[in-house]
Amino acid sequence: MRVHTKAYLSRSRLLLWAKYSASSVIATVISQVAFALCYWFGTAAIVATVVAWISGAVPAYLLNRRWTWGRSGQKLPYTIIVVGSAVAAAVVTSVTDHLVQPLESHLWKTVLVTGSYLGTYALLFIVKFVLFDRLVFAKTGAAPVEARTPVATSSS
Repeated sequence: MRVHTKAYLSRSRLLLWAKYSASSVIATVISQVAFALCYWFGTAAIVATVVAWISGAVPAYLLNRRWTWGRSGQKLPYTIIVVGSAVAAAVVTSVTDHLVQPLESHLWKTVLVTGSYLGTYALLFIVKFVLFDRLVFAKTGAAPVEARTPVATSSS
């Protein structure tokens, strides 16, 4: 008898995806507010990115570790993934900041550069889920249920 059916696995994956999404929304809101405030008050785009990244990375890690996957993950792959995301966001926001400099409206500059920050993380959302699920928080060492089930022998 199989313990894990397709329906169970589908519900389990859907719940995992929902928790990851909710965690990401919380971290994104915190991060976006930090970025927008920093940039609005004249902080360079790259510095605003770092401040926003730190602001969002801490709750994202805690929520993903404790709530989404419910276990501690491997720290080196996690660090590489989130730092790589931050570098991508820093490049995109810096380029966007450079491109919007001719605009006279500080409000529009803030909206566009902040939007580029959000857009970068929106593009990385699925990539990060797959990497977190497969590398960082992957279950290790558990043999499939069928492999652990002892085989009955008949004695004559």
